[in-house]
Amino acid sequence: MSVESHLAGLTNTLDGLRAQSQRIHRWGTSLARLLADGGRLLAAGNGGSAAEAQHLTAELVGRYRHDRAPFSALALCAETSSVTAIANDYGYDQVFARQVTAHARSGDVVVLLSTSGSSPNLLEAAHAGRLVGATVWALTGPLPNPLASLADDTLALPGDACHVQEAQLVVVHALCEAFEAALPSSLRRAS
Repeated sequence: MSVESHLAGLTNTLDGLRAQSQRIHRWGTSLARLLADGGRLLAAGNGGSAAEAQHLTAELVGRYRHDRAPFSALALCAETSSVTAIANDYGYDQVFARQVTAHARSGDVVVLLSTSGSSPNLLEAAHAGRLVGATVWALTGPLPNPLASLADDTLALPGDACHVQEAQLVVVHALCEAFEAALPSSLRRAS
């Protein structure tokens, strides 16, 4: 694959993302309401999607564009002692599900990132999220996929896994834009 064909593939995926802008606005508004009221976001993924899960939670706990209040957001893939202990004792399929069961409460949001939408540990996390009454959002590659069928809402992108993963960073930043714009003014401070 040439650089040009790679960029053409990414362009197609980003065109698919443009069609999802209303979903991202809706998610950002919902997340602003939830986190401002003391709720929590839990995020998980494998590989590069794990990195994007951590990126999302870092933007919420820290800041994205503007100085503002910190919010409760945990990247379950970054909990290395929990991940390794759970994998050792219960199997890798349970590394996120047990953490969702431990940390998520009814009304919280669980964001699961997967280019394939078929990772067993994310499917188990979706089941766990639903059982505790959390809202499950999935960021996936093309439909149909098993994770999308388990999630309450899915942002599915067209294209090869590499392009979907690249576009996940754009989704993270767009979601943060929508989130910060929807925050009550009392929780926003201009920088």
